[in-house]
Parts: sequence; C-alpha cells; structure tokens
Amino acid sequence: MQAIRSRDTSPELALRSLVHAEGLRYRVAAKPLPGMRRTADLLFRPTRLAVFVDGCFWHGCPVHFVPPKTNPDYWNEKIDRNVQRDRDTDMKLTEAGWLVLRFWEHQLPAECAALVVDTVRRRRSETVRRT
Repeated sequence: MQAIRSRDTSPELALRSLVHAEGLRYRVAAKPLPGMRRTADLLFRPTRLAVFVDGCFWHGCPVHFVPPKTNPDYWNEKIDRNVQRDRDTDMKLTEAGWLVLRFWEHQLPAECAALVVDTVRRRRSETVRRT
C-alpha cells in the first residue's frame, strides 16, 4: 500500500489544471483546520471551500467499488473506516463554516472544475456583499 498515491493522482491533477486555467489559486494537500490531521485536495481558504477527489476503491464508490475476494473482512473494515472518516471530516468542516465539495475519480474533470469555479466565484461575491 506504500505505492498508493495520497496526492497528485491523475483525477486530482486534471481538476487542478482546469481550475488553475480559470485563474483560481488554491492550496494543495492542506489542512483546513488547525490540529486537523486530514488534508483537502484543493483548499480555498478565503472562501472556506475544501475540495476532495475520492478514489472509487478507497472511498467505497456506490457505483464502482468491488470488494476484493482476498481477505474481504480486512478490506470491508478498511473501506468502512475511510467512509466514516470522510463523513466525520465533512461534519467537522461544515460545523466550522466550511463548504465541502467531494468528487469521485470517475467524474468528468471539466464538470467538477466548473462546479468548483462557480462555487468559489459565488462565495467570493457573497463575501464582498457582506462587507
């Protein structure tokens, strides 16, 4: 499992490239909250937006996840813990005033990027209106 990338995966790089091409800047693999041991794939601090690109296997995609036939008990527990950690992360960030966007690795990068760009721009304009 050492060889499994936790960042800079192909889907993540594709999303980052498209978002960057739209002129948006972000942090990569950054912790949204102090003391939080979890990192977002893309982080927009001023607009409090955390973006995660989840792998279908590691995060239990309801469409593509196929449990391994070898050592199924271990893998089912492992994937379940990952999913629970994802929900816990979403809850903690939402409680702290962040918006969380999660995408599956099989989603089209252009569609994901469009949603990220629209969300960041909308949240920026809402922030400007409040001040």
